[in-house]
Amino acid sequence: MLKNKLPFLGRRRPLVAVVRLNGVIGRVSGGGRGLNLQGLERRLDSAFKVRHLVAVAVSINSPGGSPVQSELITQRIRDLAAEKDVPVYTFIEDVGASGGYWLACAGDEIYAGNSSIVGSIGVVSGGFGFTELIQKLGIERRLHTSGEKKAMNDPFSPEKPADVKHLRALQRDIHEGFIGLVKVRRGEKLIGNDRAIFNGAYWTGARALKLGLIDGIGDLRAVMRSKLGEDVKFKVFDERRSWVQRRLSVSTLAGYRNGVGFADDFLAALEERLWWNRFGL
Repeated sequence: MLKNKLPFLGRRRPLVAVVRLNGVIGRVSGGGRGLNLQGLERRLDSAFKVRHLVAVAVSINSPGGSPVQSELITQRIRDLAAEKDVPVYTFIEDVGASGGYWLACAGDEIYAGNSSIVGSIGVVSGGFGFTELIQKLGIERRLHTSGEKKAMNDPFSPEKPADVKHLRALQRDIHEGFIGLVKVRRGEKLIGNDRAIFNGAYWTGARALKLGLIDGIGDLRAVMRSKLGEDVKFKVFDERRSWVQRRLSVSTLAGYRNGVGFADDFLAALEERLWWNRFGL
C-alpha cells in the first residue's frame, strides 16, 4: 500500500498522522474515562483526512478492557485505512495486552519495545463473593426476579455451577472471536501452535517477535523515519478537551470542595489501577 503514495515524496515531505490510544478500553466508572469508539471516532476520522497522507501510526498503551469497544475501534481503523488507501502501523509502548493487543492488530505492521508487554490473548471476568460476610453481619439478602437466570452470578448469593458454566461459554465465544481476528491479521507470521499463543499468556516485545505477534522492535519515530526518510513529518492527533469539558473540570474541582464526586473518581482511579497492576505496571 505504501508504494501507491511514493509519487508525493519527490515534491513534499512525507506526512504521517499519529494517533495515541492510551488507557483502559471501554467505560471506566466515574468521570467517563476509557477508550471507546464514540470518544475516538472524530479523532480517527481527522487523522485519516490529512492532505497528502502517506501513513497512519497508532501509538498504543493499554492493558485491555471491553472486547466490544476493542472490536469497534479496530474495525473503524481498518475501514478508514481501506477507504483512504493508506497503510497503518501500530506501536505498543509499555503494554499492548488483551484488548490492547486487539487494537494493535489494526496495523498492517506491529512494533513494540524490547521490554513492552505484548499478548494476553484471552478473556477474563472477575468479581467478589460476599455471602459469608453478610451472614456474619446479620444481613438478609432479598432478591426478586422474573426469569430464573436474571440474577446469575449475583455477588451476594452462593455461586451456582450452572451460572459459572454459562459465563465460561460466553468467555469461550469472545476468546474464539479474538483468536480469529489475530489469525486473520497476522496470518502466516504467527510462529508456534495455537495452545502456546492463545492461552492468555503475555510476553516481552522481544519474545513476542519470536512468536510472530509483532513485526519488529522499535519506536514510532525511528521506524517511520527508516521507512520514509529522515525528513518525514508527524501530525499528532491526541485527546483534546473542549471548552465544555474544561468547564466541567472546574465544576468537578468545586464539587470536591463540597465533598461531591471525590468517592466516584477515587473508585474509578482504583478500577483503572487494577487493570494496569495485572502487568506489574
